[in-house]
Amino acid sequence: MITSGEVFGAGFWADPHGVYAELRRDAPVRGVVTPDGLRVWVVTRYEDVRLVLADPRLAKDTEVVGELFRRNTVEGRAPRAVGRRTAGHMLNSDPPVHTRLRTLVSRAFTPGRIAGLLPRTEELSATLLDGLAGRGEIELIGDYAFPLSMTVMCELLGLPEGERESFGAWTRDYNSTGAPEVVSAAAGHITAYLAELIETKRTALGDDLLSALVEDDSLTAEELVAMVFLLLSAGHETTVNLIANGVGALLTHPGELKRLRADPALIPAAVEEFLRYDGPVNLSTYRYTTEPVTIAGVEIPARELVLAAVTSANRDGARFPEPDRLDVARSPNRHLSFGAGIHYCLGAPLARQEARVAFRDLLARYPHLELAVAPTELTYRQSLLMRGPEALPLRVREPA
Repeated sequence: MITSGEVFGAGFWADPHGVYAELRRDAPVRGVVTPDGLRVWVVTRYEDVRLVLADPRLAKDTEVVGELFRRNTVEGRAPRAVGRRTAGHMLNSDPPVHTRLRTLVSRAFTPGRIAGLLPRTEELSATLLDGLAGRGEIELIGDYAFPLSMTVMCELLGLPEGERESFGAWTRDYNSTGAPEVVSAAAGHITAYLAELIETKRTALGDDLLSALVEDDSLTAEELVAMVFLLLSAGHETTVNLIANGVGALLTHPGELKRLRADPALIPAAVEEFLRYDGPVNLSTYRYTTEPVTIAGVEIPARELVLAAVTSANRDGARFPEPDRLDVARSPNRHLSFGAGIHYCLGAPLARQEARVAFRDLLARYPHLELAVAPTELTYRQSLLMRGPEALPLRVREPA
């Protein structure tokens, strides 16, 4: 059996599925130590993960989680700081705070608003691919997926081009398992950058989401920074990883790639399968037990930190037939990549829309598409929250 200290071993980041399969079989609810020295409980089976994501006995509160970080960090390690300007947003809140914060931004994510972003998303995708014309090799994330998703979110919020590349790097550091000083420095850069943008926006309001939030004036200064951070970071990182992981999955399953090329009508179902098979989220954000909670026969005491292993749940054979097989036409496909319950991802329709455009355009533009390195040479981000490669180099060929 895998010991608590071996769960996040050297090979975990590139391929966590073997570790998760063993945990689902032998220890579906397991106390572990994270790479940054935090003692937490990890839940790995589909039904149990869904319970954790939706059960009000597992709560979210920035102050309590920060206190438990300090209590549960192993001796000799510095506890991770929890700042309200980066963590005090709706994803880390429960009602009534969560309800108030989510209501403020939900009008920007209605079906009509999302559909209204489609022409601009298609225009951006075409422009990015046109800019790569004539190149025999591209790096999918830096050349396409990141600028596509980041530009969509920045334009939705009404943010200038500015430091988009820097913000992406800061976000990756913030969501990493790196040294506390690296995470703290990233948080400092993020909050200073966003606070300055918000102050600039106050003097030049427009027809965008950030202007609406500023004009509403019901958010504190801390809440406004945290809200923009959540929307901008989650809004681009999820989609970048979805596109990169999905392309990686297709290129290591040539039969499914051929199937999708032959029938582009399968792209919506394929996007759902990419979300399930190797989704953009590894583990959920932190929750804590408000009372003793029994899951899969294991009692987790009150005031303990719990992580739901979304990547594991999506490969649970008790829920998905042949869970380790990529099937671009899989149906039904009730994966948990966008969460469950009141914290279900508000931006899920936008991420799906961007991914559908990306896969349609990439397959149409490049009749030949392959990894430029062996799959074993890809380096994956060391992040508990996000799952995706650092880079995805591809060899491509356009139509003759």
